[in-house]
This record gives sequence, C-alpha cells and structure tokens, in this order.
Amino acid sequence: MSKPRKPKGRPVSGWLILDKPVDFGSTEAVSKIKWLFNAQKAGHAGTLDPLASGMLPIALGDATKTVPYVMDGRKIYEFTVTWGEQRSTDDLEGEVIESSDKRPAEQDIRDILPNYTGVISQIPPQFSAIKIAGERAYDLARGGEVVEIPSREVEIFRLTLLGAEKNCAHFEVECGKGTYVRALARDFGVDLGCFGHISNLRRTFVAPFAEEKMVPLADLVALESVEDRDERLAALDALLFDTVEALSDLPHLPLSEDQAYRIRMGNPVIVRGRDAPLEAPEVYATAKGRLVAIGDIAQGEFRPKRVFG
Repeated sequence: MSKPRKPKGRPVSGWLILDKPVDFGSTEAVSKIKWLFNAQKAGHAGTLDPLASGMLPIALGDATKTVPYVMDGRKIYEFTVTWGEQRSTDDLEGEVIESSDKRPAEQDIRDILPNYTGVISQIPPQFSAIKIAGERAYDLARGGEVVEIPSREVEIFRLTLLGAEKNCAHFEVECGKGTYVRALARDFGVDLGCFGHISNLRRTFVAPFAEEKMVPLADLVALESVEDRDERLAALDALLFDTVEALSDLPHLPLSEDQAYRIRMGNPVIVRGRDAPLEAPEVYATAKGRLVAIGDIAQGEFRPKRVFG
C-alpha cells in the first residue's frame, strides 16, 4: 500500500492583505503569494478584475477554512465612470457597443443615486464569473455568445459622488456580497442617457480588514532578494494576520485546554459561564488565544463544525 503524499510547502497559516496592482489577476496573485511563502495551501476572498487594484485578502493554510466569512463581508470601492461609451465588458478592456455625445450634469448624477441605494436588482455583466448552465458567463461571452443573465438582489449600503468632470465622475460605494461595480457604471450611463463604463476601480476595504493592513505586491517581491531563506520567510510571515481576525464579527467562546482537546477530537463540550451564549448559529472558539474551531451552540453545548490545528 502506497504512503499518502506529503503536502508540498510549509504549513504556514494566516491572512495576507495584498494591495493588488492593475494588470495582475487574482488567481495569478494567489499563485505568486503561495510561491513566495512556500505555503501548502492558499486562496483568496473575492476576485478582483485584472484592471482593478486594491485589497485582495489571501488566506494561507488553515486560514482558507475562514474564506467564506470574509467573502460575505462588506466591501468598499472607489471608482471612476467615463461617460459617452458603453463597452462589452463594462470597463476599459471591452469593445465599444454604444456611444453618445451627451454628458450628464452633476445634479443629474446626484438625482439618480438614491435609485441605487439599499437592496436593488442588478444584472451582472456579460463578462462575469456567473455560471450559466454550468459555464462561466465570461467564457460564453468570449466565444461570441450573448447570454441571458438573470437579475439578482444586491445591497448598497452607501453610494457617494466624490467629484464630477465633463467626461467622467468619481464615486465611492460600500456594498454587500455579489455586487458588480461594473454593472453600476453601465446602469448609471443607461439611466442618464449617455452610456458609461468603469475606467478606474480600486477596492479599499473588505470586512473585517482595514485599508492600512494592505501590503503592496512590490514590497513582497523585494523580499525575494534576501538570500538567507529563513530570514526571508520570517520577514514574510511577519506580514501575516492571525486566522482568527477573519472571524471578528462572530461571537467568541474561550475554552480551557481540556475543552480544546475534546473539540479537536470532534466532540462537543458543555458551555459554562455567566456570559456564555445559550444559543448561537456560528461561534468561534479559542484556547490560549489560538483558534480551535468554528461551530454552533445549542442546548448548552458547543458543537464544532470546522476544527483548526
């Protein structure tokens, strides 16, 4: 009987909050970070288009188990809409499919913003990762197909006009999961009768990670020149945030070492303490500051669903 293959790389865990540059894909960024850290596992929490820059949270090791909690978080984008052209991709990359000489007045722009605040119905772009009959929409669009993508509800918590010029306008949006900023630009242009597309897009926040936690890719690449491997990896590891930071919006349950041992064996534990919740659908549990598990509390017991090493 053959032995199971030993995973390649180090069992390093944590979150790197990458400041992704333009013209660098999200999958490409994950591969680069995984290689730099010599990590066994890596994944990102929310794709950024190649033409977009900014925050791309990348999980290493056990932190990949917490990716869904970051993907569900609020996001903030700063973006520029250029008027006069609608493009096939709703950004600079695509072909011009509609054009207009009309340009909106600043007040006209302000007047439509309430229509895009709250829970709204949005049709994702043709060039998006939405699956249609098992195929990615962007693959079908690249093959020349025009597909019917159903609308879906997304939530816009805040939408601000930062400034307006003759040919473009600058915005900031705080939104929920699944919102396509390119679709906002497209729909603004249609509503204003002048057409529009994204000409600049930057993500500045992915809950719970603040903008000041971002690390430019150039800073990471610069560490490649450090010849001593241990020194280089230590410098990279110092840039990671603890896995537990991705769970800051969940209730917290402190455990004793005995309880942590039982949970790591897959067993529930009785929840004690005056401040312990009686019922909770999702809770993260720690022992001595280290993440042990994510689970639920029901009938006075914590039951683990995901256990961490």
